[in-house]
Amino acid sequence: MKIILANPRGFCAGVDRAVDIVDLCLKQFGAPIYVRKEIVHNQYVVQSFKERGVVFVSELGEVPDGARVVFSAHGISPSVRSDAEKRNLKTVDATCPLVTKVHLEVHRFVKQGYKIFLIGHQGHEEVEGTMGESPRDITLITSVEHAASIAMPTQDHYVYLTQTTLSVDETKEIIKTLKARFPNLVSPPTDDICYATQNRQDAVKTLAKQCDVVLVIGSQNSSNSQRLKEVAESLGAHSYLIDGPHELKLEWMAKASTVGITAGASAPEILVENVVNFLKTYHPSATVEKLSVTEETVHFPLPRELRQTVAG
Repeated sequence: MKIILANPRGFCAGVDRAVDIVDLCLKQFGAPIYVRKEIVHNQYVVQSFKERGVVFVSELGEVPDGARVVFSAHGISPSVRSDAEKRNLKTVDATCPLVTKVHLEVHRFVKQGYKIFLIGHQGHEEVEGTMGESPRDITLITSVEHAASIAMPTQDHYVYLTQTTLSVDETKEIIKTLKARFPNLVSPPTDDICYATQNRQDAVKTLAKQCDVVLVIGSQNSSNSQRLKEVAESLGAHSYLIDGPHELKLEWMAKASTVGITAGASAPEILVENVVNFLKTYHPSATVEKLSVTEETVHFPLPRELRQTVAG
């Protein structure tokens, strides 16, 4: 068996930053640290933090008054921030800067008189946070079919924005459909789908063409991980999304001579190592190769209050 590891894979700069924020809060302030929602969509990361005294909550009402709470990487609506201020919660914002960029675009375009089509997944935390910036001015578009059927006044001024973790190819089709129906539709200055999502999808496209089976390491609620699985499948590879080796089924690889492995942007590298070691247990002569499509050098600074902690 040949095992091919896609690069880039795993943690992106936004996830690195969010995980570092919770880690530094624990070291600086001690447990318990509260986190609204999952800090990132990965069960291993969440469980690891729970074992260190992090308490994950669905809503701020579960956080005691005056406690310290971290906002997840997916972003929050202004109402959540306002609620935290009213209750004197000590907040640390781990929102990915690329998500914050989309929030700022909402404000800019609404101020200019545009109505916004937000392309994304219903119920995803990032979408809920973005729509919360101006609910009356944003219409969620969830698919090509939705874009083709949505009933909106064609004379209004529209701009489209997107969730950062979508399928690049599917999003292009949705935009194409919207532009056909709304010829004056304006594009954002730069793509909202983040560099890491784009890079990982590009890598898995190359990977899938060389492999019988593609294993995507990530949690089921991870949007970018789900998209990697779909991309691999679209190119004819048998693809499976797993949280780790405990979810592997050997029959998946029974007829495979080449197995590709990638990881979603919220999956830590240790899970990749665990899966490789598991496969080599059953295939001791398996070789491991790396497939590098691009190198990533992006880094996001920590929030000011934690930068001071690290420096001091």
